[in-house]
Amino acid sequence: MPTRVLRSVSELREWRTQHGARELALVPTMGYLHEGHLALMQEGRRRVPRNRGALAISIFVNPTQFNDPADLASYPRDEPGDLAKAESVGVDLAFIPKPEELYPPGASTYVEVGALDQHLCGATRPGHFRGVCTVVSKLWQLFTPTVGLFGQKDFQQLAIIKRMHRDLFWSGEVVGVPTMREQDGLALSSRNARLGASARAAAIAIPKFLQLVRQRHAAGERVSSRLIADAEQALAPGRIHYVSVVDAEQLQPTDHANGPTLVALAVFFDDVRLIDNTLL
Repeated sequence: MPTRVLRSVSELREWRTQHGARELALVPTMGYLHEGHLALMQEGRRRVPRNRGALAISIFVNPTQFNDPADLASYPRDEPGDLAKAESVGVDLAFIPKPEELYPPGASTYVEVGALDQHLCGATRPGHFRGVCTVVSKLWQLFTPTVGLFGQKDFQQLAIIKRMHRDLFWSGEVVGVPTMREQDGLALSSRNARLGASARAAAIAIPKFLQLVRQRHAAGERVSSRLIADAEQALAPGRIHYVSVVDAEQLQPTDHANGPTLVALAVFFDDVRLIDNTLL
């Protein structure tokens, strides 16, 4: 069955009314789909079979979560390819709006979650998570899904969305899906397509370093600074944006990994910013 494409808020509202009380799985994306996205969709289809409801995605490069206009302009796009991939895993509906549909002239309302955005990506990307929360809020309001699916590679984003879902008493459920990886361990990302051959080869330093962190933790190390010791050498020739050890619940820096702990990082290769994490 071909994937139906809607491009306006009015069309989506009409479709949602027609869909009625049947179940709905939603996977918000910024497009340029890869196997990681498809894994989210497959999990959505598993949770909401076609005989019980619909599987929907959004494809929208959200301008309010970019604090670098050049990064927004260079973000990869491939709508025909995205639709072919979505159809291959049984997506029923793709919502592909233009910015003015979700941010009409004069739009001045934003959604923000405090505390959880103070560190990691939030510390160096002002306004990023405000943009994420705002667009996810708009999509949740329009779709009112039974379940929304998000990747654990963006752990901070997932934690913030879960907190927003709880605090605002949204219906449905927010589900995190484990990170999909290439055969060499690099986390799947739309940004990987922008890596040159040498940078792509060098980027496997990220999963290797996280494996080293896990080995140190398994051997009994709990001091945060020792868990991530020698990060600059291990991640070379990448340019480190941050390597942090935080409490997995509150995302606050911790000196000791005595409870659930997240080691997260962001590293530039070829000026392409890659993120990854491991939960201890």
